[in-house]
Amino acid sequence: MSVHTVTKEQFKSFVSALIASDRRVVGVQAKGDRFAFDDLKSAQDLRLDYDVTILPPKKYVLPQQENLLTFQVNGQSQSVCHQQKTVLIGVHPYDMAAINQMDMLFSQGEYDVHYMNRRKQITVIACDVARPSPNVFASSMNTATIDHGYDMLVTNIGSSYVVEVATDKGKELLSLMNGARDASQNDLGARKAVWDKNEGWLNQHKLDCKPSFLPKLLEKSYQHPVWEEKARLCYSCGSCNQVCPTCYCFDVQDEVNWDLKTGCRYRAWDGCLLQNFATVAGDHNFRKKRADRFRHRLYRKGKYVPAKIDGQIACVGCGRCITACTAKIANPVEVYNELMKRTEIG
Repeated sequence: MSVHTVTKEQFKSFVSALIASDRRVVGVQAKGDRFAFDDLKSAQDLRLDYDVTILPPKKYVLPQQENLLTFQVNGQSQSVCHQQKTVLIGVHPYDMAAINQMDMLFSQGEYDVHYMNRRKQITVIACDVARPSPNVFASSMNTATIDHGYDMLVTNIGSSYVVEVATDKGKELLSLMNGARDASQNDLGARKAVWDKNEGWLNQHKLDCKPSFLPKLLEKSYQHPVWEEKARLCYSCGSCNQVCPTCYCFDVQDEVNWDLKTGCRYRAWDGCLLQNFATVAGDHNFRKKRADRFRHRLYRKGKYVPAKIDGQIACVGCGRCITACTAKIANPVEVYNELMKRTEIG
């Protein structure tokens, strides 16, 4: 809709105005030598120069645990829907791509009212990556930059920020940004230079094929020995699932209160690497072997989800799974490259 330039002090004043408003404001903050999304109490705490957060911002559109409804023993029930307006500041392009994917998945088929209602309450202020994290490979996954999904996009061009307003929700926030001026051609050129740089250097692990080739590669690799080779070291801890911005599996449970008359139904994150993820009635586990679960994770990213959403690969290259895996087997690029070397593709 429009592109503006503000000084860093003006942007800080803008964040302070957001915090003083009736919105919940969440932003990236330092947690020791790591970074995390958390509620902002002061604009001074916001860090847009971070490399990667411990958990993705997914936790604000799909919380780790979320009540879905309350119920009573007489059969009455009441749906619980999120109503709080939230501003999410500092979402990197790869995490924005992941949220865009979930928006598509939760709105198709059985429309998820709880997810979509929460998502509509959130205004996303994305920011371009200022420095690469140790395991990022977003350049290989075409997610080093992003051109949609966000309401605002902030790019650091040195002494100031270029701020793109992309939606009506972003335009509403612009009224709080005092001193914003139209971006000059020099400013736009500086932003383009950041984009061009990020397209290349956010690539600590280089994929040996185009992401669009992965479904075809996996179609030929179901019985490949690499699944057993890698899974021998797997702890089935599910850490790779829990830090992944594109994993959206959840378990649904009913919990009865102490009065034995009322209760709630909630959902909580689940993960396909966990040993009992695929356990169903009769204590049957249809994915009991670690190798089967390990393979499923990579197939979900490279074949199953792309079949649902127009070929988009459900790995955005954030590298969190690589960092979180103590067994050092979770790197998707490493597995896909190994398949490229050892699989005949007709």
